[in-house]
Amino acid sequence: MDKLQTLQGVAAPLMRPNIDTDIITPAGRLMDASPETMHQFTFEPLRFLPDGGENPDFVLNQPAYRGAVILVTGPNFGCGSSRETAVWGIKGLGIRCVIGESFGDIFFNNCFQNSVLPIRLPAEQVAELAAEAGADQGNRQFTIDVAARTITTPSGRELPFELPDDRQEALLEGLDDIGQTMKHDGAIGEFQERDRQARPWIYLSGQQS
Repeated sequence: MDKLQTLQGVAAPLMRPNIDTDIITPAGRLMDASPETMHQFTFEPLRFLPDGGENPDFVLNQPAYRGAVILVTGPNFGCGSSRETAVWGIKGLGIRCVIGESFGDIFFNNCFQNSVLPIRLPAEQVAELAAEAGADQGNRQFTIDVAARTITTPSGRELPFELPDDRQEALLEGLDDIGQTMKHDGAIGEFQERDRQARPWIYLSGQQS
């Protein structure tokens, strides 16, 4: 998994509330979904017009935000069904951090499995960040420091955010849940050996007599 230590770039404001996983990755596109291709259909109902052309009103289609690496969102982003494809698609577009008041729980956890940082902030702070990222601000740069747990805005304002130690470690080192578990491979092996000697009958399942 990719490491995420610092992130600097444009933040795109997408403040519509309740953008669910079916808007992020429509159900009809899931049969051929892969982490490498899902971005082609990400935000399809908002991003494209009925004739297949780009919707010029959608923020990520606007020139100042085509290279955005941060998404500032409305409340309850990523709600709905449990689709890891939603995170695949967002990451495929180059988004590595999503900032909002609230997220769907499964979407929030899936972000960490794909080295995307979801940041929860109070509504007023999200609104302030969206204002600094607004269309009249051009392509001004934000900075996310995962080690320091801070957001630095184009105006120089620094905002702290909460991030559990294990999640921070996973992002900094590029580890998913399996990777974090394998850091303790030696201790796991030692426990299994002790347990095998203490409770040998547990390990007899499937063995032929």
